[in-house]
Amino acid sequence: MFRRIVFAAAIAGLLAGVFISAVQAVRVIPLILEAETYETPAPAVPTTDESAGGASVDLSRTALTAVSNILAAIAFALLLIAGFVLRGGVDWRKGILWGLGGFAVFSLAPSLGLPPELPGTFAAMLKDRQGWWLLTVALTAGGLALVAFAPGWGWKALGAALIALPHLIGAPQPAQHGGLAPEAMMQQFVIATLVTSGLFWALLGGLSSYLFERFEKA
Repeated sequence: MFRRIVFAAAIAGLLAGVFISAVQAVRVIPLILEAETYETPAPAVPTTDESAGGASVDLSRTALTAVSNILAAIAFALLLIAGFVLRGGVDWRKGILWGLGGFAVFSLAPSLGLPPELPGTFAAMLKDRQGWWLLTVALTAGGLALVAFAPGWGWKALGAALIALPHLIGAPQPAQHGGLAPEAMMQQFVIATLVTSGLFWALLGGLSSYLFERFEKA
């Protein structure tokens, strides 16, 4: 059983990690690179050697991003499959719903208070943001579990209250809102990041459930 879980999670994480890296390279990373130009003065015209060095750095950065995406995807796939096992197994359609639940927990709910940030965005203290993010993830996960699986409306109401609680508390906010990049670019980045994350989680949930079911039957 353990070997099947790890094998299914590894393959699902690899495929989903490669997918999200490709989408990020087209939709997300270009916005980050453009936003970084607002943080420093315009450089002089680069020489041939400097241009080649910049290309090398970009390739290394992209490769490291892909590796981190794949490792994170494998870890998330392990969490999803552990949930499948506890629920007695699910098909790929329900797996997509589980994946969208992961999107709600780790991306959507935290972004309601702390939207994805471009370089140069004004932000509150890091430890305060980390604490609120962890609180939001934990309460959203627990609340969704109660809403989806707990018997009785009382438990479901408690789950809804847990989901709402971190937003009633409020995310830590900076003294000044905005950033160095244009507002329109920030909005594009938030949309691109959330859409990419939603596609990633749906794919990861579907692949994890499908592969685990196939390996279990084998």
